[in-house]
Amino acid sequence: MRFRDFNYELPPELIAQAPAPRRDASRLMVLDRAERTVRETVFSGIVDLFRAGDLLVLNDTMVIPARLQGRKESGGRVEVFLVRKLKAAGSVWTCLIRASKKPRPGSVILLPSGMTATVVQQDDHETWTVSFTPAEGFEQWLEAEGMMPLPPYIRRNQEEEDRVRYQTVFARARGAVAAPTAGLHVTEAILEALVAQGVEIAPLTLHVGLGTFLPVRVDGVHEHRMHREFYSIPRATAVAVERRKREGGRVIALGTTTTRALEHAAGIDGTVLPGDGEADIFIYPGYRFRVVDGMITNFHLPCSTLLLLVAAFAGREYLLEAYNEAVRRKFRFYSYGDAMFIG
Repeated sequence: MRFRDFNYELPPELIAQAPAPRRDASRLMVLDRAERTVRETVFSGIVDLFRAGDLLVLNDTMVIPARLQGRKESGGRVEVFLVRKLKAAGSVWTCLIRASKKPRPGSVILLPSGMTATVVQQDDHETWTVSFTPAEGFEQWLEAEGMMPLPPYIRRNQEEEDRVRYQTVFARARGAVAAPTAGLHVTEAILEALVAQGVEIAPLTLHVGLGTFLPVRVDGVHEHRMHREFYSIPRATAVAVERRKREGGRVIALGTTTTRALEHAAGIDGTVLPGDGEADIFIYPGYRFRVVDGMITNFHLPCSTLLLLVAAFAGREYLLEAYNEAVRRKFRFYSYGDAMFIG
């Protein structure tokens, strides 16, 4: 199996550069796997796709302003992208660094408002360990000086609105360096309507990191190795999943990150274990889903691990047909784009 088998043609003008005027005003493509049909509605109509007794599991991770602009002591520009806080100290992080030349251990990057970043070591060919000084007050400094980590295909300057719209309304646990984008469409009114309809809602946390957004650098699917991403599943959520399975309801995952956390934590019998863990599961066609019965997701990049995950759930040919139809209908793609419900 090759990543190239999951390619599709996307006109650049269909890559969404800004969110819809309202979260729930985006378009929604609805896929019925049993009937192999494709239809369209608006996201605010998603409530009608749920049934009493369903369980919606969502990812309550909160995106941090992980993109930092700085300069070398010699004056050259440097971008530091926070990936993951190390347990050793609150101001020591795994980072991506973009500069004209690869940084060396011991080099210092000057950041706004007197903050400095010292390169401790190179971890692999992609990441570095970086220590920030002063350590005290780093989180407050980050909120003031960091920029939201919008993906590179959004080719515009960041706006204040992005601090709100590149964040779900239910975000709670700080730590993600990319948004769980399927959740960006959901409003508090939608959640209230689902509960009123008899749908149970349960949270988990998966801090979106390199495992989700790092580009694939191999062609053979079996050659790719996923980076680990921290997740935490509350006991109440695990119990809710078990109860839903026992009573015959559906478990609907809001997003691919929620799907990965549930499937990684599931045993062979589909029992989800509560607690913290490191998700490195790579889901691609041929995988047998143990927990998830339905999925809400955005449209993903060609040949990406996220597209393969959705193809594993919907079927490769059927999904690519739906993607091509979305292109014909001029859906908006990627993080700020439209959404898909697969049931």
